[in-house]
Amino acid sequence: MSDTWEHIRYEEPAERVARVVLARSEMANAQDYTMLAELNEAFDRAARDDDVRVIVLAADGDHFSSGHDLRAGTDMSDIEAIGTWCCFGAEGAEGYMATEAEMYVGLCWRWRNIPKPTIAQVQGKVIAGGLMLVWPMDLVVCSEEATFSDPVVAFGMNGHEYFTHAFEAGARLAKEMLFTGRAITSREALRHGMVNEVVPRNELESRTLALAEHIARRPPIGLTLAKQSVNNTLDAMGMYTAIQSAFGLHHVGHNHNQRLFGALVDPSGLQVVREEA
Repeated sequence: MSDTWEHIRYEEPAERVARVVLARSEMANAQDYTMLAELNEAFDRAARDDDVRVIVLAADGDHFSSGHDLRAGTDMSDIEAIGTWCCFGAEGAEGYMATEAEMYVGLCWRWRNIPKPTIAQVQGKVIAGGLMLVWPMDLVVCSEEATFSDPVVAFGMNGHEYFTHAFEAGARLAKEMLFTGRAITSREALRHGMVNEVVPRNELESRTLALAEHIARRPPIGLTLAKQSVNNTLDAMGMYTAIQSAFGLHHVGHNHNQRLFGALVDPSGLQVVREEA
């Protein structure tokens, strides 16, 4: 595993705690395939380190993540796949569906099931694909000014690829988020159970680290079994089936846009999203 990542930084801020930091603040931590691959490597490093009991995901800059980097390419030739998907360069829908299944749904589901507790430390804006970095984490601590949005219905899509909206926000708020594209405030997120704690911006790092250190005093086996028990409950409620169903509809949207506009998303949505972000 590399210690010379381009978009990720790995830290050990306290005993038994690892912190993975999105380090692309000049792009508001927009995710490209390189960032996602590096993030996966960093999570693997923390997961395999027996001295680490809790993993924190944080971000540099004013905003946690502005979502997918729409200016980045979709070439996976330099990215080592971690799942069983293949034929990423195939023509038509085959290649791109495989790419998204690997780099978005596959990685998010993998991170969601890391046996160790994970905590997202969130500030500023979290937009669309940025939610795919927050929602796989077990706990979320955010600053008071943090907001959460998925405005991609403006692109002619049903939502971002890791579609857990109803589980994270509840059905009513999930529909409002998607239909209107508006940003959900930190207090709304707390009220609906999307986040665990809202704190002043200048206390975000210290409060998140204090929570991580508190959890890290618990025995690893107990933490793993407790996490798996809750995840199993969500699975029994159909979480993974819902993700896969929405992912299929996501690619209906891509197909529709390709036929009408020759692009994966409706290009008119870009201005809408920029104006409302």
